[in-house]
Amino acid sequence: MDEPTRPTLGFIGTGPVATALAQSLAVAGYRIAALHGRDAQRAAALAQSLPQAAVAASRQAVADGADLVILAVPDDAIASVADSIAWRPGQAVVHCNGAATRALLAGAEAAGADVGVFHPLQSLPHPNRTRERLKGCMFRVEASSARLSRWLEDMAHAVGGRPLALDVDPTLYHASAVLASNCLVALLDLASELWAELGVPREEGLRALLPLVRGTIANVEEVGIPAALTGPIARGDVGTVAHHLAALNELAPSVASVYKQLGLRAVELAVAKGTLGPDGARRLRELLAQRERGTGGVR
Repeated sequence: MDEPTRPTLGFIGTGPVATALAQSLAVAGYRIAALHGRDAQRAAALAQSLPQAAVAASRQAVADGADLVILAVPDDAIASVADSIAWRPGQAVVHCNGAATRALLAGAEAAGADVGVFHPLQSLPHPNRTRERLKGCMFRVEASSARLSRWLEDMAHAVGGRPLALDVDPTLYHASAVLASNCLVALLDLASELWAELGVPREEGLRALLPLVRGTIANVEEVGIPAALTGPIARGDVGTVAHHLAALNELAPSVASVYKQLGLRAVELAVAKGTLGPDGARRLRELLAQRERGTGGVR
């Protein structure tokens, strides 16, 4: 089968996701015809970084000049932005909301456009230095037509990613991403905050922890879960865990609660790893299931 013709692309939205996608796709040889965003200065800067791309005066102008429009706008604005555009039969539009289906684009589909989802499973907090993060990234793709499905799969491969077609409700997929990324940031915030109790600024604590985090992620990549689990729970060091909890309950009760919840999961992983026997697992479960004192935060 011949390779499908690459569509001309248009972007509505010029934030970090749009920047990463537009620049990566342009490098891969896709033509970005036009883009439009609320921030005129940012839109101009993005257009200047792309060959032949122009800043459009309106959303409609982007749609009029593109075969495939990528809506990289805030999640709550997707439906209203899409409904503000007059779509033509035969063109396509996708959004980048990982938690929603193509149903957000029902109005465009009713007008004859192919609709879908193109969601990069990656954290893109800032427009700069985001392009390289798409390499190896999973893209959730959803499409109302075989043609659009091929376009989206080709785009994922072109930027070094992997397409993932999901025909089910994507809520758990997105919740998993939140746990792995957003909650990791929150966990590191808690961990670095404890360093203040040691008389060390939290920024220095975070710098000290980051090599450990990188090493842990490398271990997960190399040996998987549960083999990557280390530490006192993996070793069955009940006394060490008890000392942790005593200090946390005294100085940071809200952190103690998180420690206990994650610790109970770690017990199951240690059992699966084979480093924690039945007696040690029982003692740790009992210790970690005890109610913590207070509900305050780090002092």
